[in-house]
Amino acid sequence: MRNKLTKELAVCGFNAAAALANIHPENIKRLFLRQDRLKHFTKACKFLAEQKRPYKICDDDELERLCKSPRHQGVVAMILEPEVEPLKPEELDEWARQKQFGLILDSVGNDNNLGAIIRSAAFFGATWVILSERDKEARLTTSAYRVAEGGMEYVRIRKVRNMAAFVTEAATKLLVLGAHHRARLRLHDLSTLTEPPYRGFAVVVGNEETGLSNEVSEACSYLVRIPGSGQIESLNVAQAATLFLHEISSLA
Repeated sequence: MRNKLTKELAVCGFNAAAALANIHPENIKRLFLRQDRLKHFTKACKFLAEQKRPYKICDDDELERLCKSPRHQGVVAMILEPEVEPLKPEELDEWARQKQFGLILDSVGNDNNLGAIIRSAAFFGATWVILSERDKEARLTTSAYRVAEGGMEYVRIRKVRNMAAFVTEAATKLLVLGAHHRARLRLHDLSTLTEPPYRGFAVVVGNEETGLSNEVSEACSYLVRIPGSGQIESLNVAQAATLFLHEISSLA
């Protein structure tokens, strides 16, 4: 939930708020929590008091009003509405040089999917999640933070203006794998693509209805599919991203 007057975003859900409080307490402008959650946020409350920022013990009704959701799990942290920064050229170089891995999202179009993808990225140790400026639905919302379960604090989220041009450039420095349900290569074939040492990896996933755009597909180093029974054509985009991340984390 965004507060248009204060330009704040509510971060709710215990794991999301706890990760924020532990890793980036400086981003919290106001904190609201139920009495039983206070013991888990003592350090954050002390920090806020030192910064002369308010925190308040609330009941469930007030917490629900603050975040417009019953899924607050006893805590709501207000942060400034996050701005996704453009990816800098030197950051792509770092990605390749340090052999990191990450995800490129070609208009996944849903903030819940974005949150689930970021949760998986953090779980498997991915460094980067790249968004398209044109994707107006996959945004850093209260829902995305809650679904990410704290993952927002562990990955570097950036945006690019022209996705096809970016993937083309990335493929000159990284091994860029496009998730495509009709690809010849299968997920477990990844280990045969190149010999170590590997460059950095990037996985490109697309919209659930339309998949990867033709321009982005053509720019990838390889197109790779997740083999299934054939009864259903494809997985949810967050599920597909998770399987790719699991496979790549064993190679990177």
